[in-house]
Amino acid sequence: MIRLRNLEKAVKQGSGQLFLLRRIDLTIDRGDFVTVMGPSGAGKSPLLAILRLLDAGWTGEYELMGDRVETLSAKARGELGKKAIGFVFQQYHLLDGLTVAENLEVPLSYRGLSSKERQALVADALDRFRMVGKKDLYPTQLSGGQQQLVGVARAVIAKPPLLLADEPTGNLHSAQAEEIMQLFTELNRAGTTIVQVTHSEKNASYGNRIVRLRDGWIEN
Repeated sequence: MIRLRNLEKAVKQGSGQLFLLRRIDLTIDRGDFVTVMGPSGAGKSPLLAILRLLDAGWTGEYELMGDRVETLSAKARGELGKKAIGFVFQQYHLLDGLTVAENLEVPLSYRGLSSKERQALVADALDRFRMVGKKDLYPTQLSGGQQQLVGVARAVIAKPPLLLADEPTGNLHSAQAEEIMQLFTELNRAGTTIVQVTHSEKNASYGNRIVRLRDGWIEN
């Protein structure tokens, strides 16, 4: 699914440069559930931005589903991201002016699907995530856990093979967090490859592998 080789990310600092990531070698297979952990400043966010295809200012090799990302044009990277990646935010990022059903339809509107096809996928997602009764509610009418559930459903509604998550339970209480992590486990068992960034050892225990970063390096 993912192969990184000698990947490095640096930013200018004075007359020199500051490395945010150093010589990252990492392979993530299809079906993996990987947790990236490390203290603040370890390089977790830069790595996630690169994996998400939002940052092109790095060196090295990044292969995603057989495509060498560093050789792709910006347009091709965007198309690959839409096809391959779903993303779960810590802050939900739902659109307050849209209902649950309308929020779920947003990522489908960029995929050239007909209205009938979009509605069918939304109906399937509402049923799968047990949200049929909330389809006409607005985000402000939902609890934090319910909003994050919508965020997860939105991320996977187009059935991307890779799900990336940035502190997906950071704003939830323990019962809501456990519900989201159990949902991640179900998605993983159904074949979705998951990479989550978290500070939570409990969340990490749901995955099958932990990658620890410190000062931009992968700890051995």
